[in-house]
Amino acid sequence: MFTGLITDVGEVAARDGGRFQIRAHYPAAEIAVGASIACNGVCLTATSIEPAGDGSLFMVDVSNETLSKTTLGTWEVGTPVNLERSLTAGSELGGHVVTGHVDGKARITDIRPDGECMRFLFDAPDNLGMYIAPKGSVALDGTSLTVNEVAGHTFGVNLIPHSLEVTTWGRRAVGDVVNLEVDLFARYIARLLEYRR
Repeated sequence: MFTGLITDVGEVAARDGGRFQIRAHYPAAEIAVGASIACNGVCLTATSIEPAGDGSLFMVDVSNETLSKTTLGTWEVGTPVNLERSLTAGSELGGHVVTGHVDGKARITDIRPDGECMRFLFDAPDNLGMYIAPKGSVALDGTSLTVNEVAGHTFGVNLIPHSLEVTTWGRRAVGDVVNLEVDLFARYIARLLEYRR
């Protein structure tokens, strides 16, 4: 379980098919084998860890299903990655409940200034539009964001300057594709309503 509050930006250090090595600023001594780490919003298991300067290198194995349903299939050496370690008992829940189970991919269709912030517009897959509501939450590349507006399967969010600096969002461009996880509670409510019908 995660909050969608990014705690590090790492990068892909090596790739061999579905096996990735990620460079992070997290001290190696603080990561256990088997730990869950959200990588651009995808919950992955650290299978090995080694020190790298003040930080660490950790390995993850990614299934073909995950490679096909997320942006991880496009990762190359040097790709920057939003990272978040899993919640521990007593952790502050500052974003929203994020599972790390990506629902699909969204494409950036517009980026424009909005005061001190940047407004991003996205096209979501048709089947996910019903789960996205104004003032609701979404996780995009693992980042907890509030939805500003929705029109069909198009929606917009604002990113504040801090978020643009401490995540990969400051490097994004129109046409980029990101991982989308809809709000967990919206998904369950929709399923309950479907079942009742």
